[in-house]
Amino acid sequence: MGILNFSGLRATIFGLGREGIAVARFLAERGARVTVTDVKPAEALARRLVKLERLPIHLVLGAHPPQVLEADVIFVSPGVSMEIPPLAEARRRGLLLTSEPRLFAALCPAPLIGITGSSGKTTTAILVGQILKANGMRAWVGGNIGEPLISAVEEISPTDQVVAELSSFQLEYFAPQPEARPPTGWEALAQGYSPHVAALLNITPNHLDRHPSMGAYVEAKSHICRYQRPEDVCVLGANVERHLCLRHRCRQTLLFSLEAEVEEGSFLRDGRVMLRLAGREEGVCSVDEIKLRGQHNVANVLAACAIAGAAGALPEAMREAISTFQGVPHRLELVRELRGVRYYNDSIATSPERACAALRSFDEPIVLLAGGRDKHLPWDEFAELALRRARHVICFGEAAELIACKLEVNTCASVTCKIVTTLEEAVVAASSVAQPGDVVLLAPGCTSFDAFRDFEERGERFRELVQSLG
Repeated sequence: MGILNFSGLRATIFGLGREGIAVARFLAERGARVTVTDVKPAEALARRLVKLERLPIHLVLGAHPPQVLEADVIFVSPGVSMEIPPLAEARRRGLLLTSEPRLFAALCPAPLIGITGSSGKTTTAILVGQILKANGMRAWVGGNIGEPLISAVEEISPTDQVVAELSSFQLEYFAPQPEARPPTGWEALAQGYSPHVAALLNITPNHLDRHPSMGAYVEAKSHICRYQRPEDVCVLGANVERHLCLRHRCRQTLLFSLEAEVEEGSFLRDGRVMLRLAGREEGVCSVDEIKLRGQHNVANVLAACAIAGAAGALPEAMREAISTFQGVPHRLELVRELRGVRYYNDSIATSPERACAALRSFDEPIVLLAGGRDKHLPWDEFAELALRRARHVICFGEAAELIACKLEVNTCASVTCKIVTTLEEAVVAASSVAQPGDVVLLAPGCTSFDAFRDFEERGERFRELVQSLG
């Protein structure tokens, strides 16, 4: 572990989500004086507060009063915007603002593989972990998925491999903070940092309800590779122009491509996944061996091969992991087949672009469930594709009327559109119109925050509703 001193450190944590809880426990158990603040009241956080019982942690709930800035270091959870007034004031005072993933990166003794992108990062991260394990390596997978990695940092050895999925919100704190005056010994966390192997899978409009502009979103994503060292490696999607403009920031670059061969990285040739590293080319597997649906998942497999190859995995291990990998929950997950109708859960599709990828994954007639809370993203491509690929569209949640309006711009006589209020109503409506041979697809195109804690809770509720159908 690194040389950071925690004893007596005054640390304030903004946000009592998964990361906030994990870093609060980690710091308090090592002698830090921890304050946790959240705008939600105690009664709304009761289940989370249980995890902090019997620890010397000061709780300030229901608001962020000025006294929470009486700290040496501020830890910010990804659910908390950098732009809220207390954090703006913290920056003005020169306080160090950081996060659980950034602290983990500073303490982790093993090489860190970081993976980000507008879509596909969870599937890719988990598959990379499976490949590394098949190669005989001890691998840890976490970050934006699963348990925060800080909880396991003392169990990780220098010979292990660590795979971290990183969101744009988490990557904001990987940038340098020249205005910060960190406590003695914490100077490294005010400097820019990028993982040893950094993968930027794709960039499409996303999270514009939180980032002030597309430029700010791209900037946050770029932190994954901007601060790499000469010995580090960056993996990029070759077919996205925005990625290529980042290449000058990376010393060693591998590309992956669905469309064309690349000089170094992974690509397709005659229906096979190929890997080319250090001038040596090898076949990994046939595309037919990939169990996952959709071209976007073939791209995820290509990315995983390039990333795992950069970490030292062999093609034999890649093929073993790819041929047995069944995917991740809530990502084109087959829930049930009932009376000749298959129900798929793609609750992870929290943007119109991601919902389009789901629609393209099926040749069968589709009954589409779309809705939730809008992220202020363009819907035109989604509307055009939904009208071509779906027989029925059931719109639900806060964005139901918005989506229905987009569909009506180019009305198609063969597609029906129905507006309902809840997911429960949407499942009932879909089951009433679905016919044998159809696919009922939950691909919302929106966040879940109008009705659920996160996309996972929404997906689990969809599963329950489908299983309860008679």
